[in-house]
Amino acid sequence: MARLTGARPVAACRWGCVASAFLLLLLTVQAAQKADLSGDATAATINHSLTLLQRLQELLQNGNGSDSVLRVRTAASDEAKVFHTHQLLLSLQSEVFESLLHNQSTITLHEPPETAALFEKFIRYLYCGGVSILLHQAIPMHQLASKYRVWGLQRGVADYMKTHLASESSQGHVVGWYHYAVRIGDAALQESCLQFLAWNLSAVLGSAEWGSVSVELLLLLLERSDLVLHSELELYTAVESWLSRRQPEGPVAKRVLRAIRYPMIAPSQLFRLQVQSPVLARHYGAVQDLLFQAFQFHAASPLHFAKYFDVNCSMFLPRNYLAPSWGSQWVINNPARDDRSTSFQTQLGPSSHDAGKRVTWNVLFSPRWLPVSLRPVYSDSVSGAVQPARIEDGRPRLVITPAMSSPDFAGVSFQKTVLVGVRQQGRVVVKHAYSFHQSSDEAADFLAHADLQKRTSEYLIDNSLHLHIIIKPVYHSLIKVKK
Repeated sequence: MARLTGARPVAACRWGCVASAFLLLLLTVQAAQKADLSGDATAATINHSLTLLQRLQELLQNGNGSDSVLRVRTAASDEAKVFHTHQLLLSLQSEVFESLLHNQSTITLHEPPETAALFEKFIRYLYCGGVSILLHQAIPMHQLASKYRVWGLQRGVADYMKTHLASESSQGHVVGWYHYAVRIGDAALQESCLQFLAWNLSAVLGSAEWGSVSVELLLLLLERSDLVLHSELELYTAVESWLSRRQPEGPVAKRVLRAIRYPMIAPSQLFRLQVQSPVLARHYGAVQDLLFQAFQFHAASPLHFAKYFDVNCSMFLPRNYLAPSWGSQWVINNPARDDRSTSFQTQLGPSSHDAGKRVTWNVLFSPRWLPVSLRPVYSDSVSGAVQPARIEDGRPRLVITPAMSSPDFAGVSFQKTVLVGVRQQGRVVVKHAYSFHQSSDEAADFLAHADLQKRTSEYLIDNSLHLHIIIKPVYHSLIKVKK
């Protein structure tokens, strides 16, 4: 990276040109505020802030009036990068620089190579209040902002990371950002990364970053029921790959393998795993009881099985599987136009005993449904409706109901999950997941803040609403039999 050079540092009294520039900016802002408040029709705002920013950039580039020198060194190089700067500007943005430059005009800073490579960008932000970064630069820029306590830049980089989770990256970046968020204690960024990974797990399982997932992150993901992936077998295959690559100690491998929900895998696939999986052969003793229980689950009727085993636990709760037997994708073209309906079938339950039984579901989508409180109220008066309803008062509504009832439903309830796909950074990702149970036929607040009337809505892909509806059968214990 080119070194910023310029005039030699001068005495503090040379700050005058910089102070004058900031005074000009202050006067401009004050004048604009007075114009806004006066209400005078002849008032106008004169804004030369862009010119001021350009002059500040030239001030940094040329070193005019410089009164401080930053020497940035790395352990990998004997050469230091030299920046001729202005103490006033650095101190206004960073209390760390204010302290370092209090009694000295030249300071040496030691930085690792990744942050040293971005130091020129970092200094330019202090002068101009703006910076452009790439995915791989987010963490080192955040580290610089945190180290020198530039809080505005720190928040800006964190926001950038939250909004670029879906960006294409050759090696992946979300897993690395999650681990970084854990190290620095950024709970909001940590949760954003974790949710993105859970809702878009299939894409992560086949990427280069899957191997960099830590034990802690893997266990956090495995305990979640909102993972979006094709099937539990897909998850097992990915876990097997992770274990083969990382070779963790026995207790860790046991915890990981016992987090797989084996009853959600068909018996034929379980038999194949026992014969062909080297990981399962190596750790068979750690999961033997779970495999035996899974075979029992598939062999008996769910009602009979539930008399002897606790089925109200995560092992028997499906995740958000995208396989056709669990739900259906629904692409609604021009969703703001009118009401739509569709129907599809799912398997009654994950047990092989229910494999041949199907449930038909009817789905109704309305783009402008009005709650009772907003519907027109009519009276006998001449005026008619007290308050006519407007189209924009309506909100999207999605109702999912079974088209049939059957004695087979005894002991089974259905959790319904609706995934909303959007295009972000050139990729289709899950933006929202709405879940509701059998006691309710519709998702509360479904797309409550989505403006489907606009073709540019972030919820639309080529003017279409992309949904994936998942039905998750949940077995319940009825009558316990004493063992």
